Amino acid sequence: MTYTDADAVRHYEKALDSLLFFREEVASGVADVLDASPRSAMGNVFRAYLGLLGTEEKDAAEAAKAFRAYQRDVHVADVTARERMHVAAVSAWLAGDLHRAGDVLAELTVAYPRDALALAVGHHIDFLTGNAMLLRDRIGGALSAWDADDPQYGLIQGRYAFGLEEAGHYDLAERTGIEAVERNARDVWGIHAVVHAYEMQGRYEDGIRYFDARTDDWADGNSLKVHNWWHYALYVMETGRTDKVLAVYDAAVHNEGSAGLAMELLDAASLLWRLYLAGVDTGHRWSTLADGWARRHDGAYYAFNDVHAVMAYVGADRIAEAERLIRDREAWLRDAGGSAGVSNVLMTSEIGLPVSRALVAYGQGRYRDAVDLLLPLRYRFHSFGGSHAQRDALQRTLFEAALHAGHHDLARSLLSERINLRPRCPHDRNAQNRLNERTAAVLPADRVR
Repeated sequence: MTYTDADAVRHYEKALDSLLFFREEVASGVADVLDASPRSAMGNVFRAYLGLLGTEEKDAAEAAKAFRAYQRDVHVADVTARERMHVAAVSAWLAGDLHRAGDVLAELTVAYPRDALALAVGHHIDFLTGNAMLLRDRIGGALSAWDADDPQYGLIQGRYAFGLEEAGHYDLAERTGIEAVERNARDVWGIHAVVHAYEMQGRYEDGIRYFDARTDDWADGNSLKVHNWWHYALYVMETGRTDKVLAVYDAAVHNEGSAGLAMELLDAASLLWRLYLAGVDTGHRWSTLADGWARRHDGAYYAFNDVHAVMAYVGADRIAEAERLIRDREAWLRDAGGSAGVSNVLMTSEIGLPVSRALVAYGQGRYRDAVDLLLPLRYRFHSFGGSHAQRDALQRTLFEAALHAGHHDLARSLLSERINLRPRCPHDRNAQNRLNERTAAVLPADRVR
């Protein structure tokens, strides 16, 4: 590691462990690396990655400033080939090109498959860009180079489990994730992978049991805790206990003590939106959440975040703010033009804006407009990031819009897809009952089945 003394190397390894375990002290660990060796190539790369992983525009701007200062002080030719690839990946991402950053890290892991930082960051980029095949194969292509006795092997295996789940290999994802968690009980991403596998199969009872048996390992003391509580609330929602869902929301997903981070606010919006679609009164929560988004004053940085901000504004009946955000992004696209290499340009133009318009239409009761906007995109939602479980809020919105618009044949087809994939899911069975009631009310008696 270039310009990195022995103390800094020890701090680096500790910080890397913190990253893999989602421990909140990862930032202080990286700071320790740079305190010991300010010109450390990998210390500066690591700090830049941390500024990018959370999709926080202000953090990314600070990371870019610090990394530019580092580059003025250290010539790229002075560092190793491996470090140069990291520098190239960070530079691409700081310039807005997530896809190029992911490609560079993929090349790096072919040459250096046991570079845990490259694997972890590349895996996260695949998540942010919604690339299920790369979520699986980036890790799968490197895993055989790892010794199963390596202390970090299980943590890489937990990431592989998530990739398997997103690629549709639910049984293998479950087995792989469980094995990873057996290696490291506090592997919160491995736990997360297992509950994703249960979610996608409608196995909500298994998900609750798995979470409950491991509460001490995932529910606090890590930066993934809010997201895993969100998953827990999704399972509880399937039981019909909306009071308990709201209790989880208030205690763990969003409250006055929340940090206001984008990834936490979007979980809150996604959860309340599902309740909104179900017609559940959530009281003051929408207004409080919308205030949280408004305080951020976000620019056009990551379309996936924008969509969830629009959910909050629509849920709070603050349509003017949702429309203002949409106009702002439209203006940004006009200014950005065809900016090559800025991933968020296509994410916003092709998915973020039409989905945002659909959410506004739904909130205004323009259900046919919502269907017209969402239906052509339903197989492309992944291209603006997130997981299948997260994007399911949009699939549910499409179904509800079709039902309200009287497009019963479309609603039936959409629901049939869901039921045949997740036959044990109570939400889908309840939706089937509502569809049956509506079609029975409008069809002649000889057509009712």
